[in-house]
Amino acid sequence: MHELSDFDFDKATADAWEQFAKRLAEVLSVIDDGGVLTIGTLSAKESASPYVRFVHEIDAGVDQLRAEASGNANLDRTEQLTAQQEEALTRLGWRRVDGEQNFIHYDRQADCSALASLTVTTLRDVFGVPHPVFLQPDDLAEILQPTPADVVAGQPLADHDVIATMPRDRAHLDEMVTTEITHMFGHDPLRDTDGDIAIRVGSTMVFIRSTTDASELVLYSALVHDVEGRSRAMEVLNDLNTDSRYGRFALHRDRVYLTMSLLVRPFVPAHLHAAVRIISQIADGIDDELAAKLRGRTMFDNPEA
Repeated sequence: MHELSDFDFDKATADAWEQFAKRLAEVLSVIDDGGVLTIGTLSAKESASPYVRFVHEIDAGVDQLRAEASGNANLDRTEQLTAQQEEALTRLGWRRVDGEQNFIHYDRQADCSALASLTVTTLRDVFGVPHPVFLQPDDLAEILQPTPADVVAGQPLADHDVIATMPRDRAHLDEMVTTEITHMFGHDPLRDTDGDIAIRVGSTMVFIRSTTDASELVLYSALVHDVEGRSRAMEVLNDLNTDSRYGRFALHRDRVYLTMSLLVRPFVPAHLHAAVRIISQIADGIDDELAAKLRGRTMFDNPEA
């Protein structure tokens, strides 16, 4: 599994949260005139799920932000916070205010970096969001990856999608990939510090990485985490690889990855579109069943449940 020998999923996730906090702080710093921003969490149950909301207010001539962390009164029954989660919110500095259904926190707008950090801790550690791409902002597409639109097989190809371009180097290839992913999903992609693009696909994630020689794109998805029993996992994955037309399943440490290699000399946009569609359908379609077989967990699962 040479393509991912240096891939650290936990580091990539931590980097993504750090970038999200910086970009969120930038947005919070310019909210004005009573502006409201809500960042919701993606629910595996498709029901009203926990969120953090920001409201711009002016107190004694000073701009401030009123932050609200959702309380149970505003959540569906299946999404109720546990007593431990409510205690964790209190420890972080969220307050219960008489007459309020949500947990409240105030900060001067000038201190939006601290508020962004509090938000990240709340979303990640209390609400259990595994990665920023699993958030759903109401009016904040510029700081988050949106839900990928369906890419339908068999659609007529646009003229520019079948133009072949020889990458000059890795930077040129990354630039072309960014352009195409932006075109596919409508917004700039989220890249980590290693340059990998991360996109959300249903209940899982797909990463796109270019090789240093600009000859290949590697698409991969961490399908199952905390796998129990390597021998059993290898047997299951070997059977999958025998039947798989596209993609390869591999065990790396305690995670199962699905990988796909795309040759890009020359780079053809239509090939990238097809690869993203194929790996997305496979990853989102098999992760739950595979996690059950290997007694692991998917991105949505709570590791402490």
